[in-house]
Amino acid sequence: MEKYLAPVNPPTEKLKSVKRRPWKRSLVELNGKFEPNYRHYLSSLIIQSYSEVGVFPHRYHVNGQPCQTHVDWFIHHGFNDSPSSARGQGVSSLEFDSKGVYLASVTKSGCLTVHDFDNIQCPDFKEDETKQLLHISTGQQLDVIRWNLANQDEIACTSMKSSQVHIFDIGYISSEPVEVLRKRPNITVHGINVHRGFCDIAFSSDDNSRLLASDTNGVINVWDRRVGDLPCLELTTNSPCSLNSIKLSGDNEIVYGASKQGNIFMWDMRGGRSYTAFRNHKEESFSPLASVKLAHEFEKISSLKAQSNIVSKEIHSIDIDPSCPYQLAFHLDDGWSGVLDTNKFLVTHIHCPPPPWLDEPNDLANLSYTKKPCWLPMNSIYVVGSSSSNGIYLLDFYPDSTSHCHVDYNEDIQSTDKAISPHRQQNRFLSLSESVTACGAHPLNGTIVAGTKLSSLLVISQSKMPC
Repeated sequence: MEKYLAPVNPPTEKLKSVKRRPWKRSLVELNGKFEPNYRHYLSSLIIQSYSEVGVFPHRYHVNGQPCQTHVDWFIHHGFNDSPSSARGQGVSSLEFDSKGVYLASVTKSGCLTVHDFDNIQCPDFKEDETKQLLHISTGQQLDVIRWNLANQDEIACTSMKSSQVHIFDIGYISSEPVEVLRKRPNITVHGINVHRGFCDIAFSSDDNSRLLASDTNGVINVWDRRVGDLPCLELTTNSPCSLNSIKLSGDNEIVYGASKQGNIFMWDMRGGRSYTAFRNHKEESFSPLASVKLAHEFEKISSLKAQSNIVSKEIHSIDIDPSCPYQLAFHLDDGWSGVLDTNKFLVTHIHCPPPPWLDEPNDLANLSYTKKPCWLPMNSIYVVGSSSSNGIYLLDFYPDSTSHCHVDYNEDIQSTDKAISPHRQQNRFLSLSESVTACGAHPLNGTIVAGTKLSSLLVISQSKMPC
């Protein structure tokens, strides 16, 4: 049979094999889970999908009359559009409950509001004021609000001008708090009681009775509500400087605090002792287990040191990444944001937008606001309100050197990857209709709600793309 076959001439040239890119979805289908690099790749599409879908002004009423926030907006903004007229107004803090059903917010004018999120997420309708779960006009400035993680019927709020923490139960339609926690008097040698307002609040996730609040004198007060309304433990910094922000780790054992002098402190709640010390009626105090001065860590970043004059800056906010618990994000008074790796105590990410005073040298209104950013529930994306313009930054703080904000990011290497994958993750600035002071992200679907200087709530959601 071989004589009937046509002879095959050997090829004169060696055939070149065609290298094809692997199918990205194959590993997902085989393993049943997303690989980390693929999740990072997808997060670039998530960042690009956000847009402003709704604006809900704070035009609410109490007993048929405009609330104090409504009145302040009308007085200061109704006749004057200058930025300085909004000073002392605006949403100072907001937070979702753990299931994303309710959104609580407070304003500088003293209004506490609990919204049904379904009532404000639809852009085609105005918010039905009668469907608000709670709206109280307290008559005093409010700076922070937090949900009780162990009892989602309770919310706590306080102010830098108050020495009390008020706890409200949303199950009761009442303008009076169900409990009031007080600080211990700070008496000097001359017999003077030094005022100490509260800057931030944190709840324990596994203990309904434990609450922490940082004050303007560098102390974190810890209450056991079963014992009484006075703190039974103090976490001290040995410095009379405000602790602007505090955060409790997921296991409720480590407390992080950020100071006005640019330091991040860490306390171990176990303190080398049993928890029986916490339940003692006698007040105790613990010193920090460790501390980090961010300016010293910035000095170690050669590229940053070559371009900037490194000085200590006030820390406005800290927050733990829900998808990577060793990443502690921070936000500074000049608009810088970054990440501190709590395992190595090193700054791993940094974002340095132009400071607000470059655009408006005489506008001191921006400097009077303490910005409160937030994390998206997945993909290590940090949402920050801009200090110089109306909008937010969506920052890629993915825990890898492929992140655009990582201190070891190599643009030359990543540029070759972009040729292969043009949708490589990048930061994004999203323009909005008003200037943002505080952000909160829905714990399930990632919808962003931003509070503004005009006390409005902006809903920023992912656009629905046609199939």
